[in-house]
Formats: sequence, structure tokens, C-alpha cells
Amino acid sequence: MPAPLAERLRPNTLDDMVGQPHLLGPSRALRNIVQSGELPNLIFYGPSGVGKTTLARIIARQTDRYFTSLNGTTAGTADIKQAIAQSETLMAPNGVLLYLDEIQYFNKKQQQTLLECIENGAVTLIASTTENPYFYVYNAILSRSTVFEFKPLTPEDVLPAVERAFRFLQEEKNEQIEIEDGVTSWVARACGGDVRKAINAAELCWLSAQPVGAAILPPAPEQTPPARQITLDLAKELTQRSAMRYDKEGDEHYDIISAFQKSLRGSDPNAALHYLARLLEAGDMPSAMRRLMVCACEDVGLAWPQVIPIVKAAVDAAQMVGLPEAQLPLADAVVLVATAPKSNSAAEGIWAATADIQAGKSGPIPRQLQNKHFDGTDNSKPGQDYLYAHSYPHHWVAQQYLPDALADAQYYKFGDNKTEQAARAYWERIKRFTLEGVNHGEE
Repeated sequence: MPAPLAERLRPNTLDDMVGQPHLLGPSRALRNIVQSGELPNLIFYGPSGVGKTTLARIIARQTDRYFTSLNGTTAGTADIKQAIAQSETLMAPNGVLLYLDEIQYFNKKQQQTLLECIENGAVTLIASTTENPYFYVYNAILSRSTVFEFKPLTPEDVLPAVERAFRFLQEEKNEQIEIEDGVTSWVARACGGDVRKAINAAELCWLSAQPVGAAILPPAPEQTPPARQITLDLAKELTQRSAMRYDKEGDEHYDIISAFQKSLRGSDPNAALHYLARLLEAGDMPSAMRRLMVCACEDVGLAWPQVIPIVKAAVDAAQMVGLPEAQLPLADAVVLVATAPKSNSAAEGIWAATADIQAGKSGPIPRQLQNKHFDGTDNSKPGQDYLYAHSYPHHWVAQQYLPDALADAQYYKFGDNKTEQAARAYWERIKRFTLEGVNHGEE
């Protein structure tokens, strides 16, 4: 059984690779390191299908090292030790390049074994990960390695690889392929910056294409086989949802969630709808609903507090009808939150209060606020002395509510929006009137 097309077309030189100009462009650091022949331990961090494995193979070839590959999801300590043993054979006179894919799945003991094998220099490690290495790779390995981040590829980066794939198939199969306008650019765009996925999608298009004229009459044995015709509709059918990069446990999940909330907070309804669509296409409606509710409370907040029950109603409606119809009430809520006035005054208030509590700034509840209606005979100052606000004009009376240690603390500051400024003006007027009345003995 032949290898997948992406494997058969794997580049053999740095110049054959697509994308990553910040790493492999002329005079860039990683290119210079590879060309120097002196290879340090490296960690490649980035999404799948952007060239990490391919570059490791090219590096092994250019530095004349024996290449051995392990995957963190399946390899164990014994596999690491076997790789070390290869460095002592005639197969690897210039040393072994150990490529470890998905290093984030190695536990501490396995990573410690790796550390032992790279300490003496006989084995050079290139590890790759789709997760942030500073969270998943142990410090001892990080301190002995150089991290290079691979960027997602643009459709323009991927397009040459797709065109090359179709040319290769024509030559390999000795068969002409008729490709409708727009197919190559669609495949390049629809595969989410994953070259491997794009090339394999090109092969799938070829396998699924109908030979021209085959449905009418089979060709005679002496005739040239009919060409296959790849239409744009076929390409769209085979690549639907392929552009999605989403892992609910990975960086991409948190990046999309972060972008969604920041777009809502930043009052950009277009971007917020874009990230909502990505979440819903990935089937992650719960995250979208949770972030919407958080933004309604945190970012719109008291500037328009009525938005909170409205968003809650939209979330309830989405849960009731389910996808795909759920996108309608959620889109309503997204546009509403994105275009609403913003205030995080209440959020900043609770954060400041929480910070004081966590710092140990507290104290006894003021006597007048305690839930006591009877004083023992040992109390030198009987009576709770609580002032019932509704018994006073405008339902307000000056009284200390915070503990003594925090009597002057101010956690809430009125936001500069119309709603909160109206409340500020109201309370300034009430307190001024009340206090002036007290000063003039009119209480």
C-alpha cells in the first residue's frame, strides 16, 4: 500500500519547504544554525502540518546524523534507551538525531530519561509540540534547548504545495487531470494552514473525481484513459469543516475563547461573530454561552444591566432549540453585547474587595450590623444601634457598614456611562441634602 501523498511529496531541502520565512528565510537564525552543521537541542512549537517533522528530517540529512523518530503518545522509556544505543553503533558515526513528536505527552520520568541521553552530546534532540512548551516541557530540558515557534501557514503559503501535488499525481498516474478554476485556491484555503491536510485533500479529490466520459462509454483498450475532472463542488464537498483547527484541551481552544471575549469587550461585532461561528462549527456551544454570560456581567455590566437577563434568555433559547438553530439567539446576544455600552466598574470592585480579603484585610462586623437582638448583662453598651435606612428621608442615613479596619475603603467607582452617572448624581444629591439637614439640626 503506497504511503499517503503528503509523505511521498515531503520536501528534501530547506528551499523546498513552504512558509516559516521568519525561521528559514535568508540569514534567519534557524536556517543559519542548520547550515552551520553544529546542531543544538531544539524544540519546535506550533500547529500540526506546518513543517516541524519535515524540517527535522531535512536537518538530519544536512548534518549527516542518523535520524530516529518517536511519538510521545506511544513511546516509552525503553524506546528512548534504544535510541541511545543506536548512537554507539556504526550506523550513526556522526551521532543520532532523535526526533520526538508530541513531547507534551511524556511524563516527568520519561523526560528525565531524555535529559540523560542529551547530556553527553551523543544524541541531539529535536522535540515538537502543539502545546506551549513552557507549560508542558520540564525546565531542565528547556534550559538545554532552543525553542522555535512555527506559525500557522496562510493560503498563499499552502497554494504552491497543492499545485505541486496535482502535478505530481498527473506524472505518477500518467493521467491528465482537468482542474476547474478555483479548486487549488479553495483546497489551500480550506485546510486551515495544514500542508499535510491540503496535500492529502488533493489526493482525495483525484481519487473521487469522475473520469471524463467514463459514465457514457468505457474507452477502448488502445485509447488514452480519459482525464479525471476535479470540480470546485467536489473540492468543497471533500474539504468541508477541514479549515477548523480546534482542540478543546489545547492552545487553540483557549486562543479562540480569548479572541471571542476580547472582541466582545472591544465592541467589534464582526470579529465576535467570526469567533462565535468557529466555536459553533467546532461544536463547542457551551464555551460560547459561558463567555457570553461572563461578558454581559463583566464588560457591559452596570452600563446597561438589562443586558444580563436578555443574554440569559438567549442562552436558554439556544439550549432549548439546539444547533444549528441555536446560532440565531446566540448571534443576537453577541451583537447586543458587542454593541452595548461598556463598564467593568462592578467587576473591578469585586476584584479589589477580594484582593483585600485574600491579603487578610478584614475585621469584626460592626456592632450595629450584627445579627443580635438581645444583649447579655455583661454588655456595657446594650442595644444594637442599627439605623434602619427606610425610616429616614430618601431611604438613606449615614452609617458605617465596613469593618473598622476598612472603614475608608472604596471598591466601587461609578463608571463614565449614562446609567452609572445618573446613579452617581442621584446619590450625591441625596447625601448632600441629608448631610446638610443634619448640619442644620433638621434631622
